[in-house]
Amino acid sequence: EMPVIGLGTYSLPGSVCTNAVRQALQSGYRLIDTASFYGNEREVGEGVRSSGVPREEIFVITKLYPNQYSHAGRAIDEALKKLNIGYIDMMLLHHPAHNDVETYRAIERAVKDGKVRSAGISCYYVRETDRFLPQVEIKPALIQNEIHPYYQDSEVIRHIQSLGIAVQSWYPLGGRGYTGAMFGHKILREIAAAHQKTPAQVILRWQLQRGVVAITGSSNP
Repeated sequence: EMPVIGLGTYSLPGSVCTNAVRQALQSGYRLIDTASFYGNEREVGEGVRSSGVPREEIFVITKLYPNQYSHAGRAIDEALKKLNIGYIDMMLLHHPAHNDVETYRAIERAVKDGKVRSAGISCYYVRETDRFLPQVEIKPALIQNEIHPYYQDSEVIRHIQSLGIAVQSWYPLGGRGYTGAMFGHKILREIAAAHQKTPAQVILRWQLQRGVVAITGSSNP
């Protein structure tokens, strides 16, 4: 089982990351997303260990970056060592690349060895997904893509979900400078006022009603 709302840790460095993870878990979050590329797997692990929340209640996702694909087995072991939380709940490929299938097979081996519980991919759309799936043994449990009201990607979501694969949104509240614009958007503000919610809550509800898992990012408790 994977929670439907989580904390994304992109751009959260050092103790800021550790404190954000710890406080999110203590506030009820149970899904934490990180990546080798973020440079904070150690801090995420520290936040998990210091949270007081039992490990088996927490779902941690991390990702291999293309510059690790040529030595994926070693990179998986490095992620396990940095996180230091016993096992990884899900490991993703961060981007498509020429050797992504071979790299995914290393994740499949890690699943069979019990190092990783489940496998997924990120930034794969219709063409990339259809190319990838026939070449792997374990169907990805999840595809993580950019999804928000300004980038709705409805056709891609429908295609992925029709394959029995969960969809997860990075930048669910906009990112790339769009968050402020969306929070101030006239229609979103009208919807929020009608339901006595914030625009952020409206956007997250919209994501969930589409069957999309959302990982928001914040260092503010």
